[in-house]
Amino acid sequence: MLAVSSLSYADRFVTALPADPSVEPRARQVHHACYSHTLPTSVAAPRILLVVPEVAALLGLDPTPTAELAEVLGGNRLVPGMKPYAACYGGHQFGTWAGQLGDGRAITLGEIVSPDGDQTWELQLKGAGPTPYSRRADGRAVLRSSLRELVCSEAMHHLGVPTTRALSLVATGDPVQRDLLYDGHPRFEPGAITGRVAPSFLRFGNFELPASRDDLPLLDTLVRFTIDTFFPGKDIAAWFAEVADRTAWMVVEWLRVGFVHGVMNTDNMSILGLTIDYGPYGWLESFDPDWTPNTTDAQHRRYRYGQQGQVALWNLGQLARAIVRIAPDDQVPRIQRTLERWPQRFAAMHRDTTLRKLGLHGRPDTVGTDDALLEGLGELLLSAEIDMTLFFRGLATGELDEAYYGEPSPAHVARRAAWLDAWAARTRLEGVSDEARAARMAAINPLYVPRNYLVHEVIEAAERGDHAPLLELVDVLRRPYQVQPGRERHARKRPEWARHKPGCSMLSCSS
Repeated sequence: MLAVSSLSYADRFVTALPADPSVEPRARQVHHACYSHTLPTSVAAPRILLVVPEVAALLGLDPTPTAELAEVLGGNRLVPGMKPYAACYGGHQFGTWAGQLGDGRAITLGEIVSPDGDQTWELQLKGAGPTPYSRRADGRAVLRSSLRELVCSEAMHHLGVPTTRALSLVATGDPVQRDLLYDGHPRFEPGAITGRVAPSFLRFGNFELPASRDDLPLLDTLVRFTIDTFFPGKDIAAWFAEVADRTAWMVVEWLRVGFVHGVMNTDNMSILGLTIDYGPYGWLESFDPDWTPNTTDAQHRRYRYGQQGQVALWNLGQLARAIVRIAPDDQVPRIQRTLERWPQRFAAMHRDTTLRKLGLHGRPDTVGTDDALLEGLGELLLSAEIDMTLFFRGLATGELDEAYYGEPSPAHVARRAAWLDAWAARTRLEGVSDEARAARMAAINPLYVPRNYLVHEVIEAAERGDHAPLLELVDVLRRPYQVQPGRERHARKRPEWARHKPGCSMLSCSS
């Protein structure tokens, strides 16, 4: 393992793509460029709260906290090979074109080559200060939001959900003013910076912006770079088809574990099919397809749990509108067919995953039975207040009582008994033992997820200077499918005090 100053850096993005010729730090419209050279702004007293060793290993980085590492991950120091920049992109926000957006509080330090030379990782600091894309914002992040990003991105990785990764959490020593609920009551909170890592942070919005400006040469350059770097050998239509597939799988995985992104704007959609930009996310507690964690989305619920598939398709449509501007004529029908077939493909993925959560594999001779079973499951989950995570986890063992928020009605109990009988009859067709089926179900249904109230408790402790709960939660979430003796409280359903508490039930985009 190497010190951060000894790592090997690549320059693919900054070498292959056009840069903003201006180095002015002021917010502005940037044209004919994919990024702007941008330096992080120094902070008062960078202090490492956590370096994730598994992510450090991907980079070949020694995770030992040192003064040098704190200075680099806090944005106070660059080392040879780093060429920091902020990316230029646009996006549709809540269904409306928002124009230029860009990395308003994220700065990529560089692309690090893995020790074996087979992988390149983009290292980005979120909360490192203003960029040309910050508009009227300060480019900073608070401990609350930074901690939430680290915990959730690492939890998602260990759950098996495609995601960006989190390397580090650094306290800055600078207070940052935020209005948690956008209700006119701002307060100063401790500042922090998240070091996050991905093969690329390219988004749908990177392609939408040049298309919206009729800058087709720039769009073509960016598309060619993306395909050559991340999807070699594909033409534009085949590339779009793979992006669509990856996006479908990502959202199906969200649904599997009960994750709600909260702000699926096109600028928050990864071109690699990774979960990106953990803002006002949340985890389903009681099963509710209409639930959204985002206060900004509370009225229309565009990004609610059960709508995420439809939103993904809409977002793919916006990406398609951009790239058909440069696609050869004979490829445009293939792009259109990908969109037309996507709902059926997504539904099939989701159906198969839900059956696997029930310990079943879809079979041609059980299609009707399986469809009835899944329909009955949805009705059952909606007929009482049931914790989604604990229901699926307890299904294999018959221990369902802990999944209920309150006493179920007699009608629900009768419905549950009938459904369980139908499910048991169907499981017998699998030809496996109860023990094998239970093990199969335990491997896909997590016991531990970063429940909203647990993360909130960790944030409150961290703001008091107690970081032990954070370290414990991150460690618990490394093994989400395994029973961990002594850590039962991390698997408990939401307590009543957290039902409507800000930060536990609803969050704003500043979260």
